[in-house]
Amino acid sequence: MLMTLKRIFLEYPHYVICILSISLVLTGLLLMAGEGSTNETFCSDIFSARRVIIAPILCFVGYLLLIPAIVWHGNASHGS
Repeated sequence: MLMTLKRIFLEYPHYVICILSISLVLTGLLLMAGEGSTNETFCSDIFSARRVIIAPILCFVGYLLLIPAIVWHGNASHGS
């Protein structure tokens, strides 16, 4: 089992990058989540730095890493 995981990580590094980028996007989305404002009450936490700055940056970096992880072919020969 351990050798299989080690082989996958060494032979297919784009999978590792893909998992890392998806976890960054999910972390950013979780940081953005929380209580919102209603007509009766105002929650000033919706303008916190965590929701407005940090979480969108994490999502953006995750999406930027996901593009090359999907497109990258590696060293495998494709057909020739």
